Amino acid sequence: MQIKPSMEKIRQDIDTLATFVDTSKPGWTRRPFTRWYVQSREWLTKQMTEIGMEVEIDAASNLIGRIPGSDPNLKPIMVGSHTDTVTGGGRFDGIIGVVAGLEIARSLKQAGITLCHPLEVVDFTAEEPSEFGISTIGSRGMVDNLSEEMLERKDPAGLVLNDAILQIGGKPSAISEEARRKGAAALYLELHIEQGPVLEQTGNKLGVVTGIVGIQRYRVVVEGSPNHAGTTPMNMRMDALTGAAQVILELESLCRETYAEPVVGTVGKLNVEPNASNVIPGRVVFDLEVRSLDTDILERIIVKLQKNSLEIADKRSLKVSFDSLSKSEPILVTSEVQNLVWESCQATAPTISLPSGAGHDANQLARITSIGMIFVPSKDGRSHCPEEWTSYEDVTLGVEALTRAVLLFDEKA
Repeated sequence: MQIKPSMEKIRQDIDTLATFVDTSKPGWTRRPFTRWYVQSREWLTKQMTEIGMEVEIDAASNLIGRIPGSDPNLKPIMVGSHTDTVTGGGRFDGIIGVVAGLEIARSLKQAGITLCHPLEVVDFTAEEPSEFGISTIGSRGMVDNLSEEMLERKDPAGLVLNDAILQIGGKPSAISEEARRKGAAALYLELHIEQGPVLEQTGNKLGVVTGIVGIQRYRVVVEGSPNHAGTTPMNMRMDALTGAAQVILELESLCRETYAEPVVGTVGKLNVEPNASNVIPGRVVFDLEVRSLDTDILERIIVKLQKNSLEIADKRSLKVSFDSLSKSEPILVTSEVQNLVWESCQATAPTISLPSGAGHDANQLARITSIGMIFVPSKDGRSHCPEEWTSYEDVTLGVEALTRAVLLFDEKA
């Protein structure tokens, strides 16, 4: 059975979501728990309702559209991603996975096809790193991996995550009770832009994801003593920023070493206090992350970095502390799901297999079910920036392959 998705409808959905953005920020910025995010959710709810889906917001504030299957004993096939963006982000990261779910549901309805399994299309809340220092908030909540400590975290404005989830329709007090347990879904599938250059450079249109890196994030605080920049001799300074810079370079050095699996480490967010040109910095707070398919490597790097950071702080008469923000385990896609996705992609367009260096909601869903992912090309390998681009033709090919995978799984299961 073959269903051809509508490129024009896919384009319209993507372009419409791109209108719900904070125009005071660069690119297409739609941060979670903002009014632009709420507006986009209202639009998504309308689209799901018009398709004829049953729509709900679960306890973790995920937006879910559902079409019942013909066999009430079967667990749902879940398709989804996220519609929040990084600040200064693009129009495709995460968004195409939700749009793909809408188009699959729409196409099935128009073709008069009822799956044996229920179909659920999910817009997961706050997949990107949030102002609370936590990513994949909605998918974590869905699988009972959002701890009480996480729910009590505050953003820079003092808003508590528990309250933020409540404000957009969630029920944080019921997250653990209503969470889905292992086996609650038959399969989770996600379409995503590659966010890298491999598909484009190899001339392939589709990528079958073999695994997803694990990510560990920490907030590091380096404390010194603020003082006058002109009157304090260099050998008498307790400069938190130069100490933090040395710790950051130590992270880079550790991640450049050779390991059994590739590793990347990044510091992309840094706050300096008092942040004045004529004052020696007294306190620096920065967030770091490390990624790899091997958890042991990640753990070894963090342990060594903490040890070396204490030595750096001691030599500079500083204090340093590490606060673990979140950890997601590496995920290896099973051969059965890889084969299913490969067959679906091969029937659609030129295909290769490749790992994902980015984290996804699929990391969390793997706690309760098998997961599979399909990548489509990113122009020049760019993502998390206004220049992020994937042609609508390529997105449509991805939706077609994802539709094939849903139908193939439903038929075989």
